[in-house]
Amino acid sequence: MHKALKLAAIVAATVWITACNKEADPNAAQQQRPPTPVGVMTVQAQPQAIQVELPGRSRAYLEAEVRPQVSGIITARAFTEGREVEQGQSLYQIDAATYQAALISAKADLARALASLSSAKATADRYTALVETNAISKQDYDEAFAAYQEAKASVVVAEAAINTAQINLQYTEVKAPISGRIGKSSVTAGALVTANQSGTLATIQQLDPINVDISQSSAQMLRLKSQLRAGKLLKSEDAAVTLLLEDGTVYEHSGVLKFAEVSVDEATGSVTIRAEFPNPEGLLLPGMYVRANLDTGTDPNAILVPQKAVTRNPKGEPMVMVVNAENTVEVRMVRTAEAINNQWRIVDGLTPGDKLIVEGLQKIRPGAPVEPQVLSTATPSK
Repeated sequence: MHKALKLAAIVAATVWITACNKEADPNAAQQQRPPTPVGVMTVQAQPQAIQVELPGRSRAYLEAEVRPQVSGIITARAFTEGREVEQGQSLYQIDAATYQAALISAKADLARALASLSSAKATADRYTALVETNAISKQDYDEAFAAYQEAKASVVVAEAAINTAQINLQYTEVKAPISGRIGKSSVTAGALVTANQSGTLATIQQLDPINVDISQSSAQMLRLKSQLRAGKLLKSEDAAVTLLLEDGTVYEHSGVLKFAEVSVDEATGSVTIRAEFPNPEGLLLPGMYVRANLDTGTDPNAILVPQKAVTRNPKGEPMVMVVNAENTVEVRMVRTAEAINNQWRIVDGLTPGDKLIVEGLQKIRPGAPVEPQVLSTATPSK
């Protein structure tokens, strides 16, 4: 019995010593485990065109509001609403009777002025010969000559009145100032219109080509300019712009940038950029909401990594796992830019040659030994 108790005490002491050794070296079991296989890719840097997606709205290339330039009653409308009209095409006819009468009256005034001019010229000519022989006084000659000059001026006034009457008569036919698609008419035959009224008769819009006004925040614009100045981005030579329509489809025609506004909208803090697009099918209409993709430059040393390789810590900061020279896991904090084809562009935290862990992230932790298995290399999409 005494020997059995002694043997049990020895066994218990051995177990206790073994447990203490394990507690003193918690990494012993981990060090004995085989390295965890993980899928890695070798980080590479290649030129990459950088695009941004910005909101925008389509605007008519040309827009003209049709208003009457003379007053009168509309007698006819000569167009179909919603159809194309040509520049110079007759749209409305205003009653021209009073303007025709005004033209006839102006022509009569011209005839009277010409008759007066003929009489005044004859008198002036006679007085010129008489004043040289002192047959009349110098005052009589001056008065005759002044009457002649006044008669000439009256002729000019009468001619100007005729010109004005002719213009007003022409304005009774309201013509299209530009070519384009005309909207609904706000008046019908029999309506009274006045010269230069505030209300429009109709609106004409030229839709091919069509403009798209794109909004870009001033902060984003400043960042891009800063990167261009620092050489981190190279200026793009391609000013092409593509559109994504409201239903998610890509507009088949590409456009070109025309200009950027010279001031920032105080209400929105954005700058307007205008692009021009062909619109032969008339698919784009003024006021449509679109999203525009435009090139902002080229990153000569872009690093693109799959989005699934980037995780976030409890603070929401992006990070990745890499395999170091000892084949152990190392955490890297990174800074991301835009997403390009399901990849993040990394602007800080990774260098070419790093072995980025892409698969097996759930089975590892920092400092753990791993067995890297190369899956692919970073290939930025053009």
